[in-house]
Amino acid sequence: MEKRTGIVTFAGGPITLVGPEVKVGQQAPDFTVLSNDLQPKTLKDYEGKVKVISVVPSLDTGVCDAQTRWFNQDATSLSEDVVVLTISMDLPFAQKRWCGAAGVDKVVTLSDHKDASFGENYGFLIEELRLLTRGVVVINKDNKVTYVEYVPEVTQAVNFDAALEAIKADI
Repeated sequence: MEKRTGIVTFAGGPITLVGPEVKVGQQAPDFTVLSNDLQPKTLKDYEGKVKVISVVPSLDTGVCDAQTRWFNQDATSLSEDVVVLTISMDLPFAQKRWCGAAGVDKVVTLSDHKDASFGENYGFLIEELRLLTRGVVVINKDNKVTYVEYVPEVTQAVNFDAALEAIKADI
């Protein structure tokens, strides 16, 4: 498996990302993650939609919490053709609990904890921590990647404005 260094830091320290860098224009790689009811989900489950993948290390941190709430409020209201998938290594039970406590009901939370399939296929897996690095991937209805952001410092927020413009361009 490909490993990339010098791209992202965590609290200022260097980390290693496992998997290839996903780039705009390429066909979106498939993945298998778990829904909150422990059912496997793949890219095909969201066919015909603009897919916004909000990638977070853990919903139980302040920046991840804010990112997920923002996508729940702002991105999901753009069109019925948009689905926001928040993917983390959190257990499905923790994701479900967090969504209930936070009142988040529009984004779909998915867990990559079992196989790290998303993390490895999209190059978001942090080797040292077995967490996902922060970022956003936008995939159009034809499953082409139209926007990618790997946030250079995991503890910082994504570029919400750039992500929103990419989503609007795909609707």
